[in-house]
Amino acid sequence: MKRKVKFTLSTTQVILLGFLGVILVGSGLLVLPFATKSGVSVGYLDALFTATTSTCVTGLVTLTTVDTWSVFGQIVILILIQIGGLGVITVSSCLLLLLHRKIGVKDSHLIQDAFNLNTLAELGKFVKKVVIGTLIVEGVGALLYMTVFIPDFGPKGIWIAVFNSVSAFCNAGIDIVSADSLSAYACNPMVNFVTCTLVVLGGLGYIVWWDVIRVMREWKTYKFKSFQRLTLHSKIVLTVTSVLIFGGALLFLLFEYNNPLTMGNYHFFDKLQMSFFQSVMTRTAGFSSVSQAGLTNGSAMLSILLMFIGGSPVGTAGGVKTVTVFVLFAMTLSTVTNKNETTVFHRTLSRQAIGKAMAVVGVFMSIVIISTLLLAVAMPEASALDLIYETVSATATVGLSRNLTASLNAWGKLVITGTMYLGRVGPISLLIAFRTKKEIPNIIKNPTEEISVG
Repeated sequence: MKRKVKFTLSTTQVILLGFLGVILVGSGLLVLPFATKSGVSVGYLDALFTATTSTCVTGLVTLTTVDTWSVFGQIVILILIQIGGLGVITVSSCLLLLLHRKIGVKDSHLIQDAFNLNTLAELGKFVKKVVIGTLIVEGVGALLYMTVFIPDFGPKGIWIAVFNSVSAFCNAGIDIVSADSLSAYACNPMVNFVTCTLVVLGGLGYIVWWDVIRVMREWKTYKFKSFQRLTLHSKIVLTVTSVLIFGGALLFLLFEYNNPLTMGNYHFFDKLQMSFFQSVMTRTAGFSSVSQAGLTNGSAMLSILLMFIGGSPVGTAGGVKTVTVFVLFAMTLSTVTNKNETTVFHRTLSRQAIGKAMAVVGVFMSIVIISTLLLAVAMPEASALDLIYETVSATATVGLSRNLTASLNAWGKLVITGTMYLGRVGPISLLIAFRTKKEIPNIIKNPTEEISVG
C-alpha cells in the first residue's frame, strides 16, 4: 500500500496565506452596498485595493476614505488596519490566550516567524505585552486627539480620534478627517505631536520598547551610561531613527523653505512642524500635511530614500528597515577600511546578518523595479518620478502619493495591489514560502576563484 503524503504548510506559508485570507474577507465586506455612504457598491477591484491597503497598512487609496465609506465600511477598514499592524498570527494567538488555550509549539514558531524573533522563549508573554502595549498607546493617542477633534467635529470627533490613533500607530496613514489627509492641521502642534509620536512608537518595534523600559528602570544605578546598557539592536534602531528623522526634517526645511506649493508662505515655526511631519511620515506612515506633488525634486528624491529605508524590525512599519541599512553601511565601511570583521558599538556582526541584509535590499529593489516597469506600461502618461514614488511607497507600505493613486486604471490598481501585498509580507518571506527543495549541506567544496568587483 502506498503511504499517503501528508501536506503541511510551513510557518511562512501560513503567514502569507493568513494575510491573503484577511484581505479576501475584507474585500468581500467592503464590496457590499451598505459599506458605502451612497449605498452603491464600489466594485470589487476598488474593494480589493482598499482591503489590501488597509491590511498591509499602506495607506494608498483609490477612493477617499472619509467621503466614500459608511460607518460600517470604516469599521471594517479599521479592523483590517489593526489586524495588519499587529499581524494575523498575533491576533489569532491573542484569541487563543483569551480562550485560555496555551500556545503550542507550532503556534510559537508562527509567532517567531511573524515577528522575526531569534528565540521561542516566553512567546505567550511577548504576545500579551504586544497587545496590551498597543492598546494602551492607541488609547492615549485617541484621548489626545479628542482634545482637537471633538471641538471641531462634535461627538463624531471621538470616532475620528480612535480611527486616526489606530491608523497612526499601525503606520497605515489612512484617515477620516478630510480628502486632503491632515493638511487642515498642518500647523496644529497637538495633531502633529500625537501623530508623529504614534508613528515613531509603532515604527521603533516592540522589542526596543521593552529594552528601553528595562534600561529606564535601571536609571538610578547607571544614569548617563544607560545607553550602553541597551542591546545592540536597540542602539542601532534608536541611532538610525534619530538621524533619519532629524536629518530628514532639516533637509526638507532647506528644500521647501521658499516653495509656495508646500510651505513657502508659512511662518518659520510652522515650516519646522511641516518639515518634521514630512520626515516622520515618509517612514511608512502615509499621512500628509503638504502636497506631495508640489514637492521640489530634491524633497521628492529624499522622500523616496526615506520610504525605502522605512521603520525598524518587529514593529508596524515597512521598508527594508533601519537595521538592514545600518548593517550594509557598516559592512561597506569595514570593506573600504580593509577590516576583516564588521563591528558596531564594540560588537561583531555575524555573516548571517550581513547576508540577510543584502538579500532583503536586493529583493526589495527587484520588486520596486518590476513594479515600476509594470506600472509604466499600465500608466504610460505618468511621469517617471511619479511612478517611482508610487511603487516605492507601495512596496515600503508608506501610502504617500503624488496624486497618481486616484487616477490608476484597472491594470494599475492590480499592479499596486500586488506590490502592497509583497511589501507587507516581506520579500524574503515570499521566497522562503515557495522554496520547494530542502537545504542540502555542501559536502563537496568547489574551488575558489577571484573575480573583479566594482
